[in-house]
Amino acid sequence: MKIGVPSEIKNHEYRVGMIPASVKEYTTRGHEVFVQVGAGLGSAIPDSDYIEAGATMLATADEVWKAAEMIVKVKEPLEAEYGRMQNNQIIYTYFHLAAVPSLASPLLEKKVSAVAYETIEVNGRLPLLEPMSEVAGRMSIQVGARCLERAEGGKGILLGGVPGVSRAKVVVIGGGVVGLSAAKMAVGMGADVAVLDINLDRLRYIDDIFGNKIQTLHSNPVTIAERVYGADLVVGAVLVPGAKAPHLVTREHLKNMSEGSVVVDVSVDQGGCIETCKPTTHDNPTYVVDGVVHYCVANMPGAVARTSTFALNNTTLHYGLSIAEHGLEKAMKSDPALLKGLNTHNGHITYKAVSEGLNLPYKEALASFG
Repeated sequence: MKIGVPSEIKNHEYRVGMIPASVKEYTTRGHEVFVQVGAGLGSAIPDSDYIEAGATMLATADEVWKAAEMIVKVKEPLEAEYGRMQNNQIIYTYFHLAAVPSLASPLLEKKVSAVAYETIEVNGRLPLLEPMSEVAGRMSIQVGARCLERAEGGKGILLGGVPGVSRAKVVVIGGGVVGLSAAKMAVGMGADVAVLDINLDRLRYIDDIFGNKIQTLHSNPVTIAERVYGADLVVGAVLVPGAKAPHLVTREHLKNMSEGSVVVDVSVDQGGCIETCKPTTHDNPTYVVDGVVHYCVANMPGAVARTSTFALNNTTLHYGLSIAEHGLEKAMKSDPALLKGLNTHNGHITYKAVSEGLNLPYKEALASFG
């Protein structure tokens, strides 16, 4: 199979879809890999490493897209890339389609097979989302702490406080991979931490890890309101696979928070679980609503590109190789986990939560192969 790795063009997106070690895995199996010149530089990977691994370097994105049967990326195609998509091409990347309705039309029109990292599922786990969730969860506390500094518009407090001064109150809504990673960082920095989730088994697991270092609370409207009102930093860490995140923190909640408090909505890729959330960029990461600083960067892990790129490749390589080795149809039919990653195929939406989020017709994934 011919595989293309173009440079990412999203604002301050420095990750790359494939590292040289992954390229080597493909090329030693007889596949051709085309990498855009400079695609890996943001992750400190020089072109020479790709050449040594057997890649063919192409000067432009247009050349890469045109040469490839399968495109391997990190972020969803942006509008500038819609015209580069080839008919019946496979695109293997994060899509978050429910939050990007404009992308659905070109995917369906060109009968693109959209294989979404975020919906590949193994025994209830989302293995290709987990590494970036770990990065984003840890970063949420890092950036939240910075936003609490007075010069950044925050109330001017240190997460861990100092002897004689109260610690910051951190509320993490969602106890999944993002929430757990955020809690680890917040506890490590000495904050007063509470984690809210609707899954009691998950709360028991988190409680076993942290003991009395944090509070675990069942998530419901009353508890959310009580905790958010008194919080210095709120982290939105809610995920509904393939669908838009529910708005659990409302505009009304913000009005009751103290000025200079901070919210970091990690679920912004899925529409955000904070009502006042809107996607921002690393260029302009924050804005203020009702005195509360919002950090809603849609590609947080892109800021630590090398760590993120290598962590992502550890999980994406297996499924990408399966598609290349067996072809899309055979790979999908032989692996139920991979089949759940198919969001569009042959002009149809093939993931139910995406079809519901976009209000478009749904066709069962296997049936889309005819």
